[in-house]
Amino acid sequence: MALSLSYKDKKVISIGITSELTGLSERQIRYYEERKLVFPDRSKGGTRKYSFADVERLVDVANKMEDGMQTFEIRKEEMKKSDIRDKMLRGQLNAAFKIRK
Repeated sequence: MALSLSYKDKKVISIGITSELTGLSERQIRYYEERKLVFPDRSKGGTRKYSFADVERLVDVANKMEDGMQTFEIRKEEMKKSDIRDKMLRGQLNAAFKIRK
């Protein structure tokens, strides 16, 4: 049985609806994709599909941009958070399986 995604992670929202939900223009949304800040899926016809998590991410990015952050700073911040999550997960796994380095 395949692992089902949470409704927040299912990529089913078109760029037009995403634009309405976020208040961003479609061009801004495509720009954030170009800058590797959001990663929509593509339908067979090439249509971008976003999730509710992507919508939240876009609003967060837009707020940070409004506060004066640059896209590379936002991406760098996200990478740092990802590294911390990875280290915490490795630590939890090591503790659970009593692995010592």
